[in-house]
Amino acid sequence: MTDLLARLRALTPEALRGIRRGIEKESLRVRDDGQLALTPHPAGLGSALTHPHITTDFSEAQLELITGVHADAASCLEELTQIHQFVYRHIGDELLWCASMPCGLPQENEIPLGQYGSSNVGRAKTVYRMGLSHRYGRRMQTISGIHYNFSLPEAAWPLLRRNDGQRGDAKNHRNDAYFALIRNFRRHSWLPLYLFGASPAVCSSFVAGRPHRLQVLAPGTMYLPYGTSLRMGPLGYQSDAQSALGVSYNSLESYGASLHNALTRPYPPYEAIGIREGEEYRQLATSLLQIENEFYGTIRPKRTIRSGERPLHALGERGVEYVEVRLMDLDPFLPVGIAAATMHFLDVFLVHCALSESPPDSPQENAALTGNLRNVAERGRDPQLYLERNGDDVLLADWGRSLLGELAPIAKALDAARGGSAHRDALAAAETALRDPSILPSARVLQAITENHGDSYTCFALAQSLAHRPYFQGLPLAPEVEQRFERMAAASLAEQRAIEASDKVPFETFRQQYISQPLLRRAQRRAQR
Repeated sequence: MTDLLARLRALTPEALRGIRRGIEKESLRVRDDGQLALTPHPAGLGSALTHPHITTDFSEAQLELITGVHADAASCLEELTQIHQFVYRHIGDELLWCASMPCGLPQENEIPLGQYGSSNVGRAKTVYRMGLSHRYGRRMQTISGIHYNFSLPEAAWPLLRRNDGQRGDAKNHRNDAYFALIRNFRRHSWLPLYLFGASPAVCSSFVAGRPHRLQVLAPGTMYLPYGTSLRMGPLGYQSDAQSALGVSYNSLESYGASLHNALTRPYPPYEAIGIREGEEYRQLATSLLQIENEFYGTIRPKRTIRSGERPLHALGERGVEYVEVRLMDLDPFLPVGIAAATMHFLDVFLVHCALSESPPDSPQENAALTGNLRNVAERGRDPQLYLERNGDDVLLADWGRSLLGELAPIAKALDAARGGSAHRDALAAAETALRDPSILPSARVLQAITENHGDSYTCFALAQSLAHRPYFQGLPLAPEVEQRFERMAAASLAEQRAIEASDKVPFETFRQQYISQPLLRRAQRRAQR
């Protein structure tokens, strides 16, 4: 705690105000009967390949709405709201599904993959999704969430280096600091999952034909009584193959080496799938990971990539730029899926992760962290839930109170830098939720399902989604904002056509060239060996 406070004092109000954040929000397009929309990506939204703010994730029916980088939560939510408003102007009678767990789904092979045009890069995106469908199934990929991107400002790094007595390379110090943040986030990520998990139930079509431990709430609805986030549990973004990776977060080098092996070594079960069958491609590669984005993690180190560049190469060459938090459920009670108060809590939490001591991880610790996350996803509201901390069992509520106590000076410092009490208020709400789990989003979802919607998850989520549509349709959208989005849509379609016209090599040549790109610098590869 002493080191944390010293590092916190080293950061000026200007540095604390310089924290940046952005949001990537996934939502399924659905019909007004609660079934997955099977229509193409609406042309009025522009090109899913090139639009900077509106694209698709796994499915053609799974929109991904992306904000820019923002200096405060309010402006970030304002832009996210405007993107929703524009989307609703172009999807006709369809809805955006408000929840993380999917709507009523058709047969597995009828879930449409994202389509990105005829260019080599566009085809590669669809083939990658075909590979995901062969490896994990299409239903799992229809889960949606919110990714929260977070970075400390450049002004913070010299201050932290001086406080820590570091005189080495500035880029290496920043990389090490972000990986320290990541390790601490993984140690404590069960807390935001407990506080903000909002997917304790699911439509039974999601688990049709799959083994699971869910209970029947009513015909058509499965749930776990104490569950917080089925999305982050064994039924969500999980992979038995990836669980054997043993990724180390102790440095950029160890992380890169772990992923390098997964990206370059053939994996026999995926070799059996094959690259192609006739003229139809089945996946991009036969390695454990086709590309870096296939790796499922609750948090990722990120760097903006250049055209055609592999993400791991960008990290190795230019270092970590920000982190992407990937465990946040959509809050079905909120039209945009996340509240400003949630963002304020995440900022406090992530600053704590960045400033606290962060010892190296180990395979044993990583296994314990995986178990903690699974237990909170499935049983987080059980008042007798114990988690593993440094080899000992500790009651979730006791550990939570201890953590929130450490967050308090950070919330106070952020409020002092910005004015107001938003961060302390977010912390106070978390403290209340630890004392009273009935006010958690996961508990409120189950209460609404059972009291107002005949024990039907689909009826609940459809009702919420239907209520959100007139909210967005009724909000005024400034003409200049709408015109800006119209111009972006038109420009993205023109950019896609230009990309398609510029292709010079067959797709197979493009695929081989992309997959064979060097991922790590030579020195890193030597260290790996």
